[in-house]
Amino acid sequence: MGFFKRYGYAWLTLAFFAVSMVLHLHFGWLAFQDTATDHGQTPEYSAFLTEWARDVFENWQSEFLQLLWQVVGLAYFLYIGSPSSKENDDRMEAKIDALIRITGGKEGGRLIEQLDELYARTHGNSDPFAHSDELARKAGENVPHVAARATS
Repeated sequence: MGFFKRYGYAWLTLAFFAVSMVLHLHFGWLAFQDTATDHGQTPEYSAFLTEWARDVFENWQSEFLQLLWQVVGLAYFLYIGSPSSKENDDRMEAKIDALIRITGGKEGGRLIEQLDELYARTHGNSDPFAHSDELARKAGENVPHVAARATS
């Protein structure tokens, strides 16, 4: 796969950005010329560039940075594990723990403790908060082991 095809979305985004900036520059210059002429002044390109840069950064600040913060900030908080991003993960953890206990029998609890220690679940990274710790620890304990059912 070629470089341009592999990063097609980025290239397309860059092309949209470049075209929009060129069009903004062109039509901004035409509007600046009209305004200067209406006031009996000669349009100067340096004065226009200052005004154009101010407008670009004003739009950039109000739109792009806001969107950037929303996307990057939310992704960051999801990555570090804020409580609001872990709701479904806690439910999934409880279900997986129950399945390990059901299929793993007596060794299931020990395996879960090892996994929790290895992946820092007990160190505050993804502590359950939507259900009690005791409920999470005992999920699936009262279900007979699969291997025991298969032999009886």
